[in-house]
Amino acid sequence: MQHLDGEPLHDEIAFDEDARALFARNYPEVPHRLTHGLSLRSEMQLDALAELAERLPENSIEYNRGDVPIGVDGKPGSTGRSIGETIRAIATSNSWAVLKNIEQDPEYAALLHALLGELAPQIEATTGELLTPQGFIFISSPNAVTPYHFDPEHNILLQLKGTKVMTQFPAGDARFAPDRVHESYHLGGARELVWDDAFLSDGREFPLGPGQAVYVPVMAPHFVRNGPGSSISLSITWRSNWSYDEAGARCFNAILRQAGMNPNPPHRWPGSNRWKRLGFRAWRKVFGPPSPS
Repeated sequence: MQHLDGEPLHDEIAFDEDARALFARNYPEVPHRLTHGLSLRSEMQLDALAELAERLPENSIEYNRGDVPIGVDGKPGSTGRSIGETIRAIATSNSWAVLKNIEQDPEYAALLHALLGELAPQIEATTGELLTPQGFIFISSPNAVTPYHFDPEHNILLQLKGTKVMTQFPAGDARFAPDRVHESYHLGGARELVWDDAFLSDGREFPLGPGQAVYVPVMAPHFVRNGPGSSISLSITWRSNWSYDEAGARCFNAILRQAGMNPNPPHRWPGSNRWKRLGFRAWRKVFGPPSPS
């Protein structure tokens, strides 16, 4: 584990005792809303975020039009502006932007590590060693949509400015993300999912404003609708050995499926998927990485 000893958040405690206790009761499988005390710090203001975006490598920034449907086929269209222009004019640029792996920058790495450090005892008491801490910052125009997708990390999204509603769906339920799509993603395919309006009644909405956060379980499908103002959110994520086992089991299942079998999906927590992960590692060592089917 990367040692989470970032600089303290000055006089701020992001997650108080009640928030940490609520998180501990629900982690790692139950989505839930938390409160946080993280203010809109100077490094999270638009000018500072535009400067961060301009110095991050190209593969660490993503931005596109914000007026997209819940379900998209591939990546949405571009804004026609630079990333810096897009962020500085986010109130009017009709855009959605994400800055990935902000821990590449020392100042933002310190913030990420301080936040995760507050929750590390609760995390490690349940899923063991906290692995691969990563941070993502989302900057969105009014009414922008983040399309339906899933992510491989344990994730807490902290709302810092503006409002939004995240709608989540049960993790591991093949109705909302088929097993073949999971397998393709873990072998290098897209994370965007096929949307069906019939799903909506099974979704759980989490309205968020400044001072509120939401926990997203590993591979839980979700989409986000921004409110009437521009928005800034910070996503703090980490992996566990269980999440890596789940990913390895999906990869091994893809190999079994390509061989004509119909494998059972990985177990959700607290079930173990270690043997399938080890099987995939052994297969890859002999044959090399497989391609998405």
